[in-house]
Amino acid sequence: MSLLQVRDCPADLYAELADCAKRENRSISQQTIYILKTVLGSQDRNKARRRRVLGELADNSFALPDGVSTPEELIREDRER
Repeated sequence: MSLLQVRDCPADLYAELADCAKRENRSISQQTIYILKTVLGSQDRNKARRRRVLGELADNSFALPDGVSTPEELIREDRER
């Protein structure tokens, strides 16, 4: 297993980590690993979700009803005021 050492950790952050570990009945090392896994995993899930949503938005093309101005036309009209 790899070793991770953090230098110059602010005292308030270390105290908060220690309190959190105590509340969760974990060691500081276990709590740190848990937090890192949670944060790094959520970033991957968020990226995947963004890609999925953007793909769905790109696939959802729809036609405006007759007589409704396009967003471009509305912007142009607003700028000409």
